[in-house]
Amino acid sequence: AVKNHENGLLNPKAHLRKKITIDDVMNSAVVASPLKLYDCCPFSDGASSVIICSEKFAKEHTKDYVEVIGSGRGGSPAALQGREHLTTIPSTRIAAEAAYKMAGITPKDIDFAEVHDCFTIAEIIDTEDLGFFEKGKGVEGVREEQTSRKGEIPINPSGGLKSKGHPIGATGVGQIAEVFEQLTGKAGERTINDAKIGLTQNFGATGASCAVHIFKSV
Repeated sequence: AVKNHENGLLNPKAHLRKKITIDDVMNSAVVASPLKLYDCCPFSDGASSVIICSEKFAKEHTKDYVEVIGSGRGGSPAALQGREHLTTIPSTRIAAEAAYKMAGITPKDIDFAEVHDCFTIAEIIDTEDLGFFEKGKGVEGVREEQTSRKGEIPINPSGGLKSKGHPIGATGVGQIAEVFEQLTGKAGERTINDAKIGLTQNFGATGASCAVHIFKSV
């Protein structure tokens, strides 16, 4: 939560542009134990759009575009009692595996990612399911600042759903817009230096459906 709010401060489009501390998080109101107010994303107003076209069309009409090199979708039971474990979202693993296979890369090749952090615990689960950390090690990655803007695998440089906001239907495309800005040098102060490949991961409901896309600068 603290990390994503710091990122959101640098995003002029973020819903919650407010610096918070660990004490602020721990002392905030309980929503559903152990989650507290600052563990939960806001519902936001917003819109986003992208243009999907051929490389030929892109070259003819603009110099600022990115290439989609991988895409995957996964599904899993919406009912939590139908899952073997509550610390993983199977649809994310399925979608990520398909996207990595299409792109011909591994998680180690990803320079940064925008993930669905509807709650702080979701970001940790997401990063593990995407292969950035071993199962159970995602929280250590946060504590060691590996997921900060200058870390080994920056997560949610936009501020994520936690700070940027969650305009529901526009969230997934909004993640893609952030990746586009990062890979085309339009992200301003929140730019991830030397980033060439970015990933987006977005899921619906309790993870019944998930989409993972991988983009590369040109």
